[in-house]
Amino acid sequence: MELARSWLRKPNPYQMLVQQNLELEFGELSSPMANTISSLADQLISFRAFGKATQVAETFGLPSARPQLTVQTYVNEFWTSKQRAASSLHEISYRACFKPQLPHFFIERLTESGDTVHDPFMGRGTTVIEAALLGRVPSGCDISPLSVVLTRPRLEPPTLAQINERLHRMNFSDIGECPEELLVFYHRDTLDEICALRRYLLQRKQCGHADAIDNWIEMVAVNRLTGHSPGFFSVYTLPPNQAVSIRAQKKINEARGQVPPRRHVAEIISRKSKQLLSDCDDQVRLRLSQIAARATLLTQTSKSVPLIGSETVSLVVTSPPFLDVVDYAGDNWLRCWFIGVDPESVKLTVPKKLEDWQCAMTEVFRELYRILRPGGHVAFEVGEVRGGRIKLEQAVIPCGVQVGLGPLLVLINDQKFTKTANCWGVENNAKGTNTNRVVVFKKS
Repeated sequence: MELARSWLRKPNPYQMLVQQNLELEFGELSSPMANTISSLADQLISFRAFGKATQVAETFGLPSARPQLTVQTYVNEFWTSKQRAASSLHEISYRACFKPQLPHFFIERLTESGDTVHDPFMGRGTTVIEAALLGRVPSGCDISPLSVVLTRPRLEPPTLAQINERLHRMNFSDIGECPEELLVFYHRDTLDEICALRRYLLQRKQCGHADAIDNWIEMVAVNRLTGHSPGFFSVYTLPPNQAVSIRAQKKINEARGQVPPRRHVAEIISRKSKQLLSDCDDQVRLRLSQIAARATLLTQTSKSVPLIGSETVSLVVTSPPFLDVVDYAGDNWLRCWFIGVDPESVKLTVPKKLEDWQCAMTEVFRELYRILRPGGHVAFEVGEVRGGRIKLEQAVIPCGVQVGLGPLLVLINDQKFTKTANCWGVENNAKGTNTNRVVVFKKS
């Protein structure tokens, strides 16, 4: 990327006209919005936490207009690329999720204790969990029921002793339904234990007896179904954020000459729980207990969330589906089976055309504008797709503007690929993206 140090030169006539248009629509330069632009932009320009100087460029909104809308863009490594640099409670795998440091960066700078932070595409719950850990009231929505399964238990974490006691009392011989085709992933005895656990959890839910301990065990089990190490229930397969098909797993087994080894379900759940809870001390538990009852977690479309009051949210931090890049239904078919959900019944937003994606995002932005308080912000993380030919930050700017949000700036967190990408053998900058590209909007 060729970066222009535009703050060293005077704005051109187009920029001046855009600035005037923004002043008319979003307030004069003496408004709080202008102070936010200056404050956040100044912080980004002076940022040196990892020894790099921030570079400044311009992002042009698509579709192009006359005058063309340009937004100041700040490029640096704004949060670390190191693994496990956040709370251990975040260590739940999910496809296309961002690091906890991303919502932390914006929550810390744009909210205060007690403010509500919302994520309309909740995923594994990264924004929700980080907001709660920072003393903010978490709010989230996702069309996939997996999101609540993966998120709610970490707002109400039981102790390791409680988890182990519950596992010890379970009857792992009460198998019930047991799909034979899953033996491509699991040893027979392991599959029997998985099916017994699934039966127990579904029965507890149906009877209304499921509690925070059951929910935690379900969350961990969902996360341990398949993976590429002895820490998972399965034989070697793809990383744990997705499940291959039965046919594809047969090919993997044949190519590697492998058969599913015996794994002990209760032991793996206990071990993973210990790791997840390693940073969960008394202070963290107290903070979460004070916040959990106030959290709003919804399983529905983000285009309409009437349960969330108008002008109640201070900050939105989210990352939407990136066109049709990720096959969420295909990735999560096994997880959906475990929690008793038909993946085909989950109507996900996966448009293939950029124009359709923009229309879908504009609908979401319209609802975000309603629930956002005056002076509130949206940090909308997108990325490069189709080999870098499409930069979604350009496409998302007019979506926010159309509903009345003012584009403050674009932040690009530029890093080297980390462990997950290395598993795919993807070279830096070769495919997809090695950056977080965040468009920040404000409601006047």
